[in-house]
Amino acid sequence: MPDSFDPIRLGGIELSSRFLMGTAGYPSPQILESAIQAGGADVLTMGIKRQAANVSAGAGKAWWDLVRQTGKRILPNTAGCRTAAEAIALAQMAREIFETSWVKLEVVGDDYTLQPDTLELVTAAAKLVDLGFEVFPYCTEDIIVAQRLIDAGCTILMPWAAPIGSGQGITNRQALIRMRDRFPSTTLIVDAGIGAPSHAAEAMEIGFDGVLLNSAVAQAKDPVRMAAAFRDAISAGRTGYLAGVIPPQPFATPSTPVTGQPFSL
Repeated sequence: MPDSFDPIRLGGIELSSRFLMGTAGYPSPQILESAIQAGGADVLTMGIKRQAANVSAGAGKAWWDLVRQTGKRILPNTAGCRTAAEAIALAQMAREIFETSWVKLEVVGDDYTLQPDTLELVTAAAKLVDLGFEVFPYCTEDIIVAQRLIDAGCTILMPWAAPIGSGQGITNRQALIRMRDRFPSTTLIVDAGIGAPSHAAEAMEIGFDGVLLNSAVAQAKDPVRMAAAFRDAISAGRTGYLAGVIPPQPFATPSTPVTGQPFSL
């Protein structure tokens, strides 16, 4: 089981996997189920706007039943919301339908980049925390906004690597490293923009606590094999971080000394 030696705690729950998987856009329910098993994720995200109405009306019940029967924790998300009020209303609906107080909070402010509206995001986060939710806010690497979210009561932040669905990987590595250094006790999960297993490994190597992605698996030629690849990359990246990745330097250093002893005694 991935990361069984190094569990992550989310919302007071201990989980063995640092891989959080989305459930949208898979070719079939059967492929989704197999990808979930191959990826070993303990947490699955589901779009409230996409699923809530279907579940309530009875349509799409087979899809929802499949996800529920996996026994994984469900993390509903408010994708598509434009205002704090809309996100709050959807989160409350999700708590009733999905029977969880967890919510991935998304309040989008720009159609081109799908970048969060930071003012509405912080407003919604503060209200939802007051209502007893465990809020997983989707944000950028902006440290000031991150601090506002933490002040509002968020213990988990989900900064993007790149715009949603872009597959670009980490586009602002130094900013994410600064964020990690600035908030050492906050759980940080890279969310959005991851396209390849190497991107996920990089996020873990610089000290992030987990990775959430959807399109990179769901839209792969072989989603099941790709889920397994991400499982292994996330585990390897975490292990590398714990082992201590050597810092880069702008000059060469011989790995084998030509004088003296080859080993430190």
